[in-house]
Parts: sequence; structure tokens; C-alpha cells
Amino acid sequence: MIKFDIPVEKLKKKYAHPESKFIEVDGLLVHYRDEGNSLNNIPLVLIHGTSSSLHTWDVCTETWKKSHRVIRFDIPAFGLTGPNKEHDYSFKHYVDFVNKVLNILKINKCYLAGNSLGGGIAWEFAYAYPNRVEKLILLDAMGYDFKLGKGGIGFKLISVFGKIPIANISLNYITPYSIVKKSVEGVYYDKSKIKQETIDRYIDFTLRKGNRRALVERLIIPLEDGSSRIKEVKTQTLIIWGENDELIPIECAYKFQKDLPNSQLVIIKNSGHIPMEESPEEVIPVIENFIST
Repeated sequence: MIKFDIPVEKLKKKYAHPESKFIEVDGLLVHYRDEGNSLNNIPLVLIHGTSSSLHTWDVCTETWKKSHRVIRFDIPAFGLTGPNKEHDYSFKHYVDFVNKVLNILKINKCYLAGNSLGGGIAWEFAYAYPNRVEKLILLDAMGYDFKLGKGGIGFKLISVFGKIPIANISLNYITPYSIVKKSVEGVYYDKSKIKQETIDRYIDFTLRKGNRRALVERLIIPLEDGSSRIKEVKTQTLIIWGENDELIPIECAYKFQKDLPNSQLVIIKNSGHIPMEESPEEVIPVIENFIST
């Protein structure tokens, strides 16, 4: 079934919050929120994962903003921000993007947290700009070459079909509800926690004009084993992993723990690939304690 793109202005009416702001970065209008204690010199900066948006941090932010300055944004290819003009979704480009956002917001140093793709961007940023990251938080982060688990079925379908010219074109117009729903279910362990509004949000942002094309371009990039660089990250790091992650296996958590010389690992039981969204009641105090001590 053909699904037409949704104009970004229509999505703004539905998903832009009173705290939502937009800044221009390399000609791209970036959706971000800057909440909490504006006098806090070292804010908590949050980066979401593939096909997600800053909304994945909603519940956590409600608590953290009571005592911290919290900044989050939709990275290029996703959410209200949408595709970049260069069609470049490499880690290098994302690191450069985060650096420019922090510069525009006049943030010299931050606590940097990222989930999945966002986790990969976070440690790559800490590697490239170690003096700008006070502490690093990785939640089920990318970084090692791994075989996608069954939770990655949606990513598998898009990455495989995205390499076939005809199917590649089709993905610009056809986005089966079942694929998006299956992808969301794949990143949760407890399926009963998935709300219809969550699935609807993932579908809406997938249909944001240009995002389907950008998603294909992002997912056909080969997974990279960046372990040689991970070992060079000296920043104090908290590694959080959903014990039942079906997308990036828990073995990667132990690899991060081994390769990061200044790290600690917390396993969240009965949780999948996005523990900050599925199990915020456990993730919130762990991160709060880490950045406050």
C-alpha cells in the first residue's frame, strides 16, 4: 500500500512541544529541546537511535530536568529534523553534526548519553573530542561488528531491499505498517509496554518527508567494528544494557566493558534494546547517580 510523505509542518503541529526549538545546522533545521536548569554548566546531552527521535527520552527527561539541564535533538535522517543535503550518514558526519550543535548552543562540556546508533555517535564523539565530554553513557550502543538478532527484522528487511534498485525505489513510497510495528516490538522485551501512540509516532516519523530515503541510505552503510578506537576512549563511562536485547547482543556490552579502561556496566533485567524507554524507572536513578557523583 502506497504511503505518501507527511509534510514536516503537519508533524510539527502534532509532535513539537512548547519546549521545542529549531536551529539551523548546515542548512538543516534541527529540532531540539533544552530543558531544566539553564544555569547548569555541564548539561546532559541525549542522542537517540535509528528510526527514533528525541521523544525516546521523554520519561527520563521529566525527572532529570528537575535538577539538571537536559538537551536532546532529532539527529539527521530522523524525527522532525529529517535528511541532510549531503546524504551522508556516516559516524564521522554525525560526530561533526553533534559538535556543531554544541557550538551553536555554546556548550563547552557535557555529560553525553546515547542509545544504539546514538551510543555509537556518543563514544565516537568522546574519541574525537575528549575534552568536551565530562562523562559518557552508552545504552545498548553500536561499536562492534555483530550479527543482527531477530529483533532487527525491520532493519534487515530495509537494509536488504534497500540494495535492490526496484525495491529501493519502492521503499520511498511503500512502508508496511507490519514492518514498523515488528521493528518496534523487536526493541522491546516486554511487548505489553508498547503503546499504540508509540507505534504511531515511529510510523509518522518514518513518513516524514525524506526520512524513508534517508533511512535506506543510513542502513546500507556496512556495520563497522570500531573497537580499535573504543580502546582509546579514556572518558569515565557508564555502560547500560538491556539483558534481553534482541538487536545488539549483550556480548557487546562486555566488549565495551573490557575495552573501555574507565568504565562500569549495569545490566537491566527484563528489558530490551531501548531500556531508557522500556525501563525508565531503573535507568533514571542509575544515570542520575553516575553524573552526580
